[in-house]
Amino acid sequence: MNEQIRHEEEDLSNICEVLQILGAKWSFLIIAELCKGPKRFKQLQRDVKVVKTQSLTDALRHLEHTGIVHREVIPTVPITVVYSLTEKGMDFNEALKAMDRWAAKWSGRKP
Repeated sequence: MNEQIRHEEEDLSNICEVLQILGAKWSFLIIAELCKGPKRFKQLQRDVKVVKTQSLTDALRHLEHTGIVHREVIPTVPITVVYSLTEKGMDFNEALKAMDRWAAKWSGRKP
């Protein structure tokens, strides 16, 4: 019985990890945009117009910290910063697509 409880707790901790990634407001929008390819900050900001600058910065830091986003600093004048999805981030996008299918199924709209 204790073995079963331990496995259930491990399963829930995995789900909690996913929810922590999504806990940063706008994470799913940023991941969806970066799936289209690497982007500079200003380009990403234009593409996700609903997100304020500070919120975008905070969400990108969170996603970088969780290993979803890679931040590359290119030593130009002025400095160029490019954001892209890591392998983990690309894989995480598949989880978002599955969530979208589930939501579509239960909301009555088509995916």
